[in-house]
Amino acid sequence: MHFRFDDDQLAMRDAVRSFCDDRFDLTRLAEREGLGADPATWASLAELGVLGMLAGEVEGFGLVEASVVFEELGAHLAAGPVLWSALAAPLVDGVATGDVRATGVEAPAGDGPVVVDHGAESDVVLVLRADRLERLDLAVVPDVEPASPMDPLTPMVVVPALPAGEVVAEGGAVTELRRNGAVLAAAELVGGAQAVLDAAREYALEREQFGVPIGSFQAVKHLLADCYVRVEMARAATYAAAALAAGRGEGDADHAASTAKHLAGQAGVQNSRTAIQVLGGMGFTWEMLPHYVLKRSWVLERRFGTTSAHAARLAALVGAEVGSS
Repeated sequence: MHFRFDDDQLAMRDAVRSFCDDRFDLTRLAEREGLGADPATWASLAELGVLGMLAGEVEGFGLVEASVVFEELGAHLAAGPVLWSALAAPLVDGVATGDVRATGVEAPAGDGPVVVDHGAESDVVLVLRADRLERLDLAVVPDVEPASPMDPLTPMVVVPALPAGEVVAEGGAVTELRRNGAVLAAAELVGGAQAVLDAAREYALEREQFGVPIGSFQAVKHLLADCYVRVEMARAATYAAAALAAGRGEGDADHAASTAKHLAGQAGVQNSRTAIQVLGGMGFTWEMLPHYVLKRSWVLERRFGTTSAHAARLAALVGAEVGSS
């Protein structure tokens, strides 16, 4: 499979990277805690085409290009319900243009309270059930209360129960949304895993111990090498899954999406933990980038199937193939 990006894809990546450098400054993360995306930022995301890429708003662009973009968004810990809005754009009017913000949640098995990411800043919530996708207007959902978030950059609300909503997708469309969601969540995780690897590498080259940079110590080299392998494996798997889902190659798109989400979940969490270790005393302060990426990775790791759930799915598939051979 050919992975080299063309000029248009590279231009989109560079434009989004420049935008994120300006709007999602990693040196001022503490100032963004508990906040959503401001209206100007959200409108700019729509103008760039980020929100409408899966809805055909950018001619010739689809899931592959969206994966490139979401890697940049993940590397900058972008604010707002960008992932769910991108998924919702083909199904809900006004999302692609930025007039409507959409978040989402996977419906729990029971009828208890549900935590909804970015609920306070969103207009609608998409409820992903086993066989259908429903739309709820958050303004009419009763007793919504703020929640204490796992990730301070992902504000949350608690909904006592999810009432039935308008069905906006069923059958194959729901399967496609789950697959696309897993791929884009994986792309965000890859971006975060790369960001903390870069931070750990830079620190290891600057921080000296016994008169030499700590990056010259073999133990630190091994830690960073493991981070590099994890992020490169996850990135390759994510782009492969996006390409297969977009019909650019041969293979099982659902299996590829599970592989990508599994590897990216590992990369996001493990690279963050390793970066905290490499940064030492500085790394254990909450205001450092690896802590923010670790918390965002915990949130993303649970979206569209956990790392362990996808590992179990892949193991079952391999077992079935062995049993039938």
